[in-house]
Order: sequence, then C-alpha cells, then structure tokens
Amino acid sequence: MTQGPTIRRIDDPDEEGPDVRPAENRDVPRIAATLTVALADSRWVRWALPDDGRMQRLTRLHELDAGHRGVATGSAWVTDDVDAVASWEPPAGTAPLPADVAEALARELPYIAGDRARTVAETGALLSVARPSEPHWWLAHLGVRPSSRRRGLAAAVLAPVIVRCDAEQEVAAAAVYSWANVRFLRGFGFEVSEELRTSDDELPVWVLVRQPLPR
Repeated sequence: MTQGPTIRRIDDPDEEGPDVRPAENRDVPRIAATLTVALADSRWVRWALPDDGRMQRLTRLHELDAGHRGVATGSAWVTDDVDAVASWEPPAGTAPLPADVAEALARELPYIAGDRARTVAETGALLSVARPSEPHWWLAHLGVRPSSRRRGLAAAVLAPVIVRCDAEQEVAAAAVYSWANVRFLRGFGFEVSEELRTSDDELPVWVLVRQPLPR
C-alpha cells in the first residue's frame, strides 16, 4: 500500500494545519488569479485555449467556472489567504446553479475556448459518459500558488469534500491530463476508472473515482 498525502481532519480543533474555509464572493478575483498562475503552463491549458489572449481567457474561465460557480453552489474551498483552491461540482440536484451564473457560463465558455471550443466540447461529452453513474462530487479545479507549494495546502483544500464523502458515503471523481496528477490523487484514495484520449487524440485523459471509506 502506498502512503499518500495526509488530509487534515477538519473536525478536530487540535489538529495542526492550514486554515481552510468555504469560498465567498469577495474571494472570486483571488481564486481566478491563484488558479491561473498555478495552471498557466499545464498541458491542458496549452491544448484547450488559443495562444491569442490565453492568460486572459484562462483567468475568465477560472473566475466563472471555479469562482462564481463554486461560491454559488457552496462547493469551493480556499485557504484563508486564497493561495490554494479546490472547486467542485456537487452531486446533481443538491445545489442548483443560479440562473445568472448558468447563463454567463453558457454565453462565455465558447468564447473563452475560441477556435478550440468544438474540440473542448466534444472532449467534455466523452468525459460526461465516463463519469460515475451515481451522484458524485466532481473535482473541477485544484491549484496552489507556486510560492506556497509543498506545505500541504492542496490536501487541506481537498479535505472538506473528502471527509464529507466518507461521512455521507458519497463518491468523488475527477479527470486529469497527466500521470503526475493521477499519482497525486491516488494518495487520497482515487483510482483510475477509465483512460481516454481527447476528441482530437492530442492528449491522454484519466478519469479517477474515489469510493468512500467504509464506516
């Protein structure tokens, strides 16, 4: 058995670790900035977004899809300084997306992806089929500022949903585009359920699923 990163028990006040809290509206600009600087050089970003205005596109994506979506559905967690962010899509039907956020996403996401929009959408459709059939938490965004890495912040912001999944016997899932991220999530109990390719066959995609620990 491999030993992965330790997740702080958020229900134990004597346990040392970074302070983590639900994201608020005031955090949205910082959420977008943190995720953008954390992920700017990732292979997914280079694949999914055009060269023209890539960082502006990426920042707006994070503002909408991680910040506003996560805050509106109560499914984003940050360290107190917002140097680390985990934003999830909650199980279907548990936290409906407000109409104004849904409309902004529908309107702007195709523009953000530019000439990559069709390929990104087709790959998203492939992932939708590969996701667990039961209600689940979907890890949409995770990032830590480079200057704050190796301090356990990623584990800390993942902890609220991981602990909840074990307590309420819920499934969690994610899609990643590098084997390094597969190894990282395995440390939290995720296992590869499917290995795919993007619709243009440019990148590998691993879908991972985490079953709750038995009570």
